[in-house]
Amino acid sequence: MISFRLNDHLEEIYHSFPEAGHQPIIGITANYSDGDACLRDKYYQQVVDAGGTPIIIPPVADQAAIVNTLDHIDGLLLTGGGDINPLWTGEEPSPQLHGINAMRDLPELLITRLAYNRQIPILGICRGIQTLAVALDGTVTQDIATEWKSKADPIAEDKRRGAKKDKEKEKDTDNTSVALIKHSQDGDRDLFSHSVHIMADTMLHDIYGTDTIFVNSFHHQAVANPGQRFHVTATAPDGVVEAMESSEYKPILGVQWHPEWLGTEGLKLFEWLVHQANNFHVAKKLHSRILTLDTHCDTPMFFPQGIHFEQRDPRIRVDLHKMTDGHQDAIIMAAYLPQPKMGETFSSKVQFNVKTPMEYADTIFDKIEDIVKNNRRYLSIARSPAELYEDKRKGRKSIMFAIENALALNHDIANVKHFAQRGVVYITLCHNGDNDICDSAKGSETHHGVSKFGEQVIQEMNRLGIMVDLSHAAESSFYDALEISATPIVCSHSNCKALCDVPRNLSDDQLRRLAKKGGVAHITLYGGFLRKEGEASILDAIAHLEHAISIMGIEHVGLGTDFDGDGGVRGMADASEVINFTLHLLRRKFNERDIQKIWGGNWLRVMAQVQNMRK
Repeated sequence: MISFRLNDHLEEIYHSFPEAGHQPIIGITANYSDGDACLRDKYYQQVVDAGGTPIIIPPVADQAAIVNTLDHIDGLLLTGGGDINPLWTGEEPSPQLHGINAMRDLPELLITRLAYNRQIPILGICRGIQTLAVALDGTVTQDIATEWKSKADPIAEDKRRGAKKDKEKEKDTDNTSVALIKHSQDGDRDLFSHSVHIMADTMLHDIYGTDTIFVNSFHHQAVANPGQRFHVTATAPDGVVEAMESSEYKPILGVQWHPEWLGTEGLKLFEWLVHQANNFHVAKKLHSRILTLDTHCDTPMFFPQGIHFEQRDPRIRVDLHKMTDGHQDAIIMAAYLPQPKMGETFSSKVQFNVKTPMEYADTIFDKIEDIVKNNRRYLSIARSPAELYEDKRKGRKSIMFAIENALALNHDIANVKHFAQRGVVYITLCHNGDNDICDSAKGSETHHGVSKFGEQVIQEMNRLGIMVDLSHAAESSFYDALEISATPIVCSHSNCKALCDVPRNLSDDQLRRLAKKGGVAHITLYGGFLRKEGEASILDAIAHLEHAISIMGIEHVGLGTDFDGDGGVRGMADASEVINFTLHLLRRKFNERDIQKIWGGNWLRVMAQVQNMRK
């Protein structure tokens, strides 16, 4: 019996509220018709039934409104509706193009691209899957009936773009011999109209647990080419794309049909979105509580190109926008010094007009200080764990200084003190070549380990509170430095030789000895150090991390991405995707304390110990 007494309903809320947990907030894009922002009730009711809280997003292209909306949602639902103007993909309209909805195009393309940048889980439905494609560099067939067999064939699209194809792909995706089915049914919306084949090993297959499902169909457009960020995961019997999902291990999924009308079968997709949104909410809250520190990037190498750190600069993998999108707090920027070969001068290998390695390192630090000065509201230079935590409390991002290749010392022990006074927190003893301090993993055993001068350098670094970094060092140098250093040593960006046998990676014995000494090894994202064949991904980085944990324990691991030093893999290509790493850790049941250790807690323990040894 329905009660029309307001107090009855308030009483129910008051009694249930203390037990109510967080419900992920799902932003739903609204349709636009005759001056009204409108939405079918099926969309938001399915979100509610899936355990989410729906928020309707009107088609507004105001940038501030979009950014503020994204700051408050945990998931994004792109709804169905009219066609997308083909001019957004650089194409002229086909005669068969149906009614476009120009009021929706720009707002939805903007919010989709910005939500993608922020790693927000996304589900696109019908027009929504096409919005995903257009916003993220894919293409759409304007009319299935007249264009699918030629233009929308992925092989024809590859040829048109001049892309390479392999024979297996052509065999699997050639649709020219298959008759089209009807893609816009006349029956009710809750009726099934055709079957869909789902590829194995996909998120969609995990959701439905089967190879074939039946769907409804109310469209005449389809995704022609998903672009590099997506791969096709389901097709109709005629080969028309019915679903695609992220190829970057992100919770982004698009379907061609209308699951909001399909009851419990359709609910599965909404439950997936709400579940992913809840994970994202947990990760955001976790990042707000813990400090996230990336211990190695080479972004300063790009300073001579006039980069804009305060903007989202496509030339670099780390900037203020990307750090904000990825919910990242701090990064250690290295002044990287290339090692000259026999007969080369150092000045010939760098872009700045400097004479000595020391001048080059100082120039790099001067540039960072200028960037921080110009963005002091958002950025700060930190020199200790305490300063990092203070910056986080004040809502600022932190940059720390490091040197990659002690060539910067100019063979003068006094320069260790100079760089300590500049705030350098660690020095990587060498790079890809032997120097006057030690042998490199890619060197020629000049010293058979650490040189006499190198021994003095390590001792002076101990005295002045600078961490000794042995990434890039030869095994002989590694073991020598372990014996020489009075404080724990670090490997700011090194992987596991057991999983990828290259000279730069650390053997299990090195990992054990490093942990026994109290040091840390931070996994890096350079593809060649993650796997010897094929494209590396975030899953490979997780595998190296878990192997290091199995050898060293959770107290001795972390992450040093090597962004802008050729670091960056599918799923974690730049600083905006840092939170994606946390999402993968949460999926593997790492708890908050362990994630805090991985994201810098272990490193800061060692840094504090080294800095407390200053004499």
